[in-house]
Order: sequence, then C-alpha cells, then structure tokens
Amino acid sequence: MTDHLNLRKRMILEQIEVRGVRDERLLQAMGNVRRETFVPSNLQDLAYADRPLAIGHGQTISQPFIVAYMIEALALKGGERVLEIGAGSGYAAAVMAEIASEVFAIERIGQLAEKAATHLIDEGYSNVHVLHSDGTRGWDEFAPFDAILVSAGATEIPETLKSQLKIEGRMVVPVGASTRTQQLIRITRGLKGQFSQEILTNVSFVPLISDH
Repeated sequence: MTDHLNLRKRMILEQIEVRGVRDERLLQAMGNVRRETFVPSNLQDLAYADRPLAIGHGQTISQPFIVAYMIEALALKGGERVLEIGAGSGYAAAVMAEIASEVFAIERIGQLAEKAATHLIDEGYSNVHVLHSDGTRGWDEFAPFDAILVSAGATEIPETLKSQLKIEGRMVVPVGASTRTQQLIRITRGLKGQFSQEILTNVSFVPLISDH
C-alpha cells in the first residue's frame, strides 16, 4: 500500500521548499490536501511525482511546484474570495480553499467540471464552487475577486478577468502564443484602478479554451 502521507511530506520538502516557496500557510495547505484523490486511479502512485499528470480530455494536473509557485504569487493571507480559471481535477482549488474563504472554480470541459466538483465534495471542501463555463468570461455574479488564478495558457490577458479583479487584487496568468512556452505574469490592480504587471518565470500550460 502506497504511503501517500509520507510522499506528501517529501514532496513539500524536496520539490517545493527547496525551490524557494516559503509561505507557511501555503505549505500547510499543500500538506493537508490529498493530491492522490485528484488524479486518475491508475496514476495515484505518481500523484506526488515532480511532473504534470494527464487527467483526461487532453488536460493535465500541473506539477506540485508550479501549483505552489503560482498560488504563492497570489499572496493569499486568509479570508479572500478567489477565482480560478481552468479547474481541471480541482486540486489547485482545494489548496487555495485551505487558505481562502471561498474559491470559485470554472472549468470549460463538462466532464472535468463534474469530476472536480465530486472530488472537492468528497474531500470536504464546501467553500469551493465549480462552474462549467467559458473561463474567459469570469464569474461576474460573485465579482470582484481578491485574487484570480488562471491555470491555462492564454494568448493574451483576458480583459474581462482584469475587470473582475478587486482594487489591490492580484491575478496570475500564463501568457504566450506558443503552447510550449508562456510567460507567467502577475497582474496587480492599483488603488486608482490601474493595472501593473510583472513577469515571474517561463511555464508551459495547455491552452486556455474560449468561445471567443
């Protein structure tokens, strides 16, 4: 029987902390979330491997470090309302739900949205809400958001998502024309509503699917 708890502890030490992630809330959150429940049953033994894993429909669950890096860039302190675009299997939403007050996760592929909702309910995350929709439209009903995490590669920064960001809120989004390499960008909304952005690193994500 696989010792997932020990593998989770090793993941945090050997994949995440060693690469510079230091946010204690985030590290605790990743220690609490059972990643093995968010991957297909035939891949559970690889749940804590330092790599992305296929979750079906041409989509992946990102490697643990990338999830940690992106969430740390949002600088969550607790109590926030967070929007995630590209929920996938629900893993990143679960991690953020350990810190934030509420997480609103949108997934374009219906079967994945259903699975994500089921995984999150089964794991007790009643503060995560999953919507099957086009993520580039955001979730206007619950906007504005303190933070927005885009877990798919966009060719440009969606203006609709920027408009749903609170003053002093942060959005992290991979941007680039290539599916192989994008720039991970953090957008911050200033006190007067203006936007600033900074490039954090290079990443590789599956494309953001949009009706537009």
